[in-house]
Amino acid sequence: MASDSLTPETLARAIATPMVDRISVDDTGRALTEPLREDIRFLGGLLGEVIRSHAGEATFELVESSRRDAFGIRYAEVTRDQLAGRYDGRAVADLMPVIRAFTNFALLANLAEDLHRERRRRIHQRAGDPPPPSSLAATFGKLADAGRTDADVAAALRSAEVVPVITAHPTETRRRSVFDAQNRITELMRVRARTELTPEEDARLTEDIRRQILVLWQTALIRLRRLTISDEITTGLRYYGASFFDVVPALNKDVRAALVEAYPDAGLDGLSMISMGSWIGGDRDGNPFVSAEVVDEAATSAARTAMRHHLDELAALHQELSLSARLFSPVSPALSALGSGFAPPDEPGDTDDEPFRSAVSAVRSRVLARALHTLGEDAVDPAELDTARAAAPYGDADEFLADLDVIDRALRAAHDDSIADDRLATLREAVRTFGFHLSGLDMRQNSETHEQVVAELLSWAGVCADYPALPEADRIGLLTAELASRRPLTSPDAELSELAMKELGVVHAAAGAIERFGPRAVPNYVISMCSSVSDLLEVLILLKEAGIYHAAGPGDAGPSCSVRVVPLFETIEDLRGGAATLTAALNLGFYRALVRAQGDIQEVMLGYSDSNKDGGYLAANWALYRAELDLVSASRAAEVRLRLFHGRGGTVGRGGGPSYDAILAQPPGAVTGSLRLTEQGEIIAAKYAEPVSARRNLESLLAATIESSLLDVEGLDDPERAYADFDALAESARRAYSALVHETPGFVEYFTASTPLSEIGALNIGSRPTSRKQTTAISDLRAIPWVLSWTQCRVMLPGWYGVGSAFAQWTGGDDARIADLRRYYENWPFFRSVMSNMAQVLAKSDMGLASRYAELVPDEELRRRVFSMIVEEHERTLEMYTAITGTTDLLADNDALKRSVYNRFPYLEPLNLLQVELLQRFRSGEDSPLIRRGIQLTMNGLATALRNSG
Repeated sequence: MASDSLTPETLARAIATPMVDRISVDDTGRALTEPLREDIRFLGGLLGEVIRSHAGEATFELVESSRRDAFGIRYAEVTRDQLAGRYDGRAVADLMPVIRAFTNFALLANLAEDLHRERRRRIHQRAGDPPPPSSLAATFGKLADAGRTDADVAAALRSAEVVPVITAHPTETRRRSVFDAQNRITELMRVRARTELTPEEDARLTEDIRRQILVLWQTALIRLRRLTISDEITTGLRYYGASFFDVVPALNKDVRAALVEAYPDAGLDGLSMISMGSWIGGDRDGNPFVSAEVVDEAATSAARTAMRHHLDELAALHQELSLSARLFSPVSPALSALGSGFAPPDEPGDTDDEPFRSAVSAVRSRVLARALHTLGEDAVDPAELDTARAAAPYGDADEFLADLDVIDRALRAAHDDSIADDRLATLREAVRTFGFHLSGLDMRQNSETHEQVVAELLSWAGVCADYPALPEADRIGLLTAELASRRPLTSPDAELSELAMKELGVVHAAAGAIERFGPRAVPNYVISMCSSVSDLLEVLILLKEAGIYHAAGPGDAGPSCSVRVVPLFETIEDLRGGAATLTAALNLGFYRALVRAQGDIQEVMLGYSDSNKDGGYLAANWALYRAELDLVSASRAAEVRLRLFHGRGGTVGRGGGPSYDAILAQPPGAVTGSLRLTEQGEIIAAKYAEPVSARRNLESLLAATIESSLLDVEGLDDPERAYADFDALAESARRAYSALVHETPGFVEYFTASTPLSEIGALNIGSRPTSRKQTTAISDLRAIPWVLSWTQCRVMLPGWYGVGSAFAQWTGGDDARIADLRRYYENWPFFRSVMSNMAQVLAKSDMGLASRYAELVPDEELRRRVFSMIVEEHERTLEMYTAITGTTDLLADNDALKRSVYNRFPYLEPLNLLQVELLQRFRSGEDSPLIRRGIQLTMNGLATALRNSG
C-alpha cells in the first residue's frame, strides 16, 4: 500500500511515542506487582554489587547511567540520542560488560517474573479462589457443568495424546552452566520468599544468592564456536532432568486418576496423555549436518537418558523398600518368584527377609542387561557389568512395566498402598511414558529432496528413466505399483549420488533405532512443503528401502509401516489444497489399508511459520483455520481419526502465543483428544526449565485439549457468515502484506540492511543455515531468521503487518461492520486469540528503535519509502485494534505480560542501541572476534528479554 497519506508529523509522532504509552498500569496493578519489583530491585542490586567489585567503578557507572537513562526515556526526561551517545567512540571491550550486564539482568528479571506468577497462584489457592481457566481443576468443573457422560469422554479421550515436540532453535544458546546457575538462584529466592528468616539467616541467604549471581557474571553466556547438532541434542535432553522426569509422569497419573474418578465407566484406566517428541537430530530439512550418524546419536542419547533415569530410580527404590518379611505376610508368590536368586548373600538359610529389595534387584539387573545390549558397555557402571551380563535383558518396556506391576500388587496386598503410590507409582508411569526410548524422534525432509532421490532410485533400478517428467497421475500409479512389490530398488553395491546415499543412510539409521529401542523411538516422518499425493508415496519408497515399510504379502490385510507419514502443509496454497491431497491419498486402497493398520489415525502437520512468511499474519491464521475445517471434513468422510501437529514457533509471527488460548481457538473437530505441537528455543526454557513452570504449562496443554475435545468452544451463531467475512479479510490482508514483502522494489535489500539478518548467518547461532537454498529470496529464507531479524529490530512485522489495512478496507467506515468485528472478538475464541496475540506483538514493537535500524539502510530513498510503509501500517493497525476492542490498552487482557512489559522494557533500550552501534561498526569494516561476539550477545540478550523472539 502506498504511504502518501503518512505526513512527516505522523511519522515523527509514531517514532517518538514509546509503546509503553499503549498500555495502562493503574495503582492497583502497581500494588500487586510491588513484590515483583522488590525482587527485581533486590537481584539487580546484587548484580550491581558484583559488577562494581569485579568490573570496576567505571563500568558500574556506565551500566548504572545507562539504566537511569533508559528509564528517563520512558518519562521523556532523556532522549535516545543521549543514551546512544554514551557509547559513541568507546572501545568494544568497554561496551561488552554493558551488554553482559543487561543480558544478565534479563535472565534475573525472567526468574523474578516466574516466581511472581508462582506467588500469585499460591495466593489465589490459599484464598480459596476459583481455579484459573487453564488449570485442570477448572476444566473438570466445566465438564461437570456440561453434563458430559462416560460415553462422551470415552469417545473423545480413549486415544488421547498430547505431545510437546522439542526442537532446536538458534536463539537458545545458553550453556548448561548458565542454566544451572539460574535454577540455583530460583531455589534460593523461593526460600527467601517462603521462610521466616532470622537476620543472620537472611544475611547468609543473601550472600548465597550474591555468590550465584557472581558465578553467573563470570560464566560466559554463549559459546565461542558454532553450535553443533550434538550441542543441540544435549541442550534438549537437559530438560528431562530439569523437569520432565518429575512432572510428566506425575501429571499423567493425576489426570488419569481424576478422569477415572469422574468417569469410571469410560475405560481410561490405562491412559497416559502426555508423551514427548523431538526433532533434534532428525530434522534435516535444509540442515546438511544431519546424517545417519547424527540420527543414531540422537536416538542413542535419548535412550541413554531414559535408561539412566530408570536405573537411578530403581536404586533409590531399592533403598526405600526395606520391608521385612518378618513384619508382614503373606509374601506374594509372584514377588518371591521375581526376586528369586537375588536375596542378599548374608541372609540366613534360604530365607529372603527383604523380598521387595530382592525383586527390585532382579528388575534392575534386567534393565542393566538391556542397557548393555542396546547401548554398549559404556552405558553400564564397570562394577555392574557382571550383573548385566548375567541377566536376561528386557525385550521391551512392557516387560519391565509388568515386573514393576508385580511389586505394586504385592505392596497393595500387604496394605502398603501409600508406599506403592509414591516412588514406585512414579517410576511405573515414567516407564509407560518414556519407555526405553525417552521420546519419539521425528524424521523431516523437504519433498523436493525426496523427489530427487526417488527419481535416482527408479532410474538405477531401470523402472523409470525420467520420473520428474511424469504427470502426477502417472507418478502415483508407478509409486503405488512399487509399494505393492516386495523387491527393493537398490542393492548394497549400488553406485548412487552423495545425496541419495545420505538420505538412504538416514532412513537406515532410523530403522536401526527402531530395532534397538522400539517403534516409539522413531514414530513419524514429516514431509516439508508437501503438496501432492506423490510427495507422500515417495517417502514410503524410502522407508521400504530401509525395511520399515512392508508391502502386503499373502494373507496380509494390507501393508505395514511402524512410521507414520505426515504431510506438512506450509504455504497458504498448500494449506488450501491440503484436504484434497489427503482425500486423494486415502482414496488409494493400499494407503487406506496402511492407515487402518496404524490405528485409523492420520496425522497432518500445519506450518505456521512459512504460511505467515508467505501471506502475512491474518492471512496465515485464517488459512490454517480453513485448512483445519477442510481436513476435519475430509477425515470424517474417510472415517479416519485426524491428529493435527501444530508447527508453532515462539513468536506470534510463527504461531506463538498462549498455548491454552491457541488450542481453544481451533475449529470444531480439530482437537479430538490428540495434539502435537512444537516447542522451541527460549520458549522451552521459559516453560520447562524447572518443575513448577513445567507443571503449569503442561497442565494448560492438557486442559485445553480436553476442553476442545469435549466442549463447544467456537461460539459462533452463524459460522458460514463468519467464515465468508474472514475469507474476504484474509485476502485483503494478504494483498497488503504482499504489496510490501513481495512487490515493493528493494524490499529484500531494506530487510537485509535494516536487521541483523546477515549477522545471524555469519555468527555462531544454531547448527542450520539461515536459508534452505543459497539465494536471497524471501521464500527460501528460513522462518526463524525471518522472524528473529524483525524481532531484534523491534518492528515485529510478521505479527501484525497487513491486518490494519484489511480491517480498514473491509469496514470502510461502516459502523455495522465494526460492530460485526466487535461481536466476533467477544464471542469467537479464534478471533479473540488472533487479536490478543497481535496486541502482544504490537506492545513489544517500537517504531522509535526501529527507525534507528532503518538508518542502517544506505539507500536513503529506499529507507524512507519502506520505513514509511511500515510506520503507516503500524499506526493503522493500532487504530483498528482500538476500534474493534474498545480499548487503547494493548495488554488489557494479559496482566502478566503487562507487568513484564512495564517493568522490564526500559532495560532493553541499551541492548537495542548497542546492537545498532556494533552493527554500524561491523558493516563499516571494523571486524574482530570481539565485535562479532558483542553482536551475538546483544541478540542473545534481546531474545532472553523478549522471551519469544523467534
